[in-house]
Amino acid sequence: MLYILGALVFDTRPFNADSFERSSSADIVAKGTMGGLQTHEFMGEGDEEITLTGRLLPFRTGGLTELEIAREMSRQGTQMPLMRGDGLRLGWYAINALDERHDDLMRGGVGFTVDYRLRLVKTGNSAAISEAGLIVGLLNLFGVI
Repeated sequence: MLYILGALVFDTRPFNADSFERSSSADIVAKGTMGGLQTHEFMGEGDEEITLTGRLLPFRTGGLTELEIAREMSRQGTQMPLMRGDGLRLGWYAINALDERHDDLMRGGVGFTVDYRLRLVKTGNSAAISEAGLIVGLLNLFGVI
C-alpha cells in the first residue's frame, strides 16, 4: 500500500501512484512601522496541497473503478483522512481537482494507458470532523444513503 485516502487505496495495482508532491505555506503578515523596517507576524498555518499522479493500465490491471470513486469523492466534497504507506497520518484532505488523460484509445473509447493527477487540499484537523461524518461520507460514496 502506497497511500490511503478514506476508502480509496493507492497501491501498485490496480490503482497506483507514481509520484507525490506536497506544498505548504505559512501566513505571515507585514506590519508597517514609522521610521523602521516592517515587522512580520506569524498568523498561522497556510494552505497545504498534495498532488498524487499515476498511470493506470485498465486492460491489464484495472483501476477505472477507483478513478470513478475518486471523481465521486471530488463531486461530494468528501473530507477523508490521508495516510502514507508507512503509517504516517498526513491529515484530513478533500479532492480539489482530478485530471485524467487517455492515450492509445481502444475500441470502447477507453485508453490503453490512463494518466491521472489528483490534487488534494488540506481541510483541517480530525477533531473538527466527527467520525459520524466519515461514516456518512463513506455511505454516500457507495450510494447507500
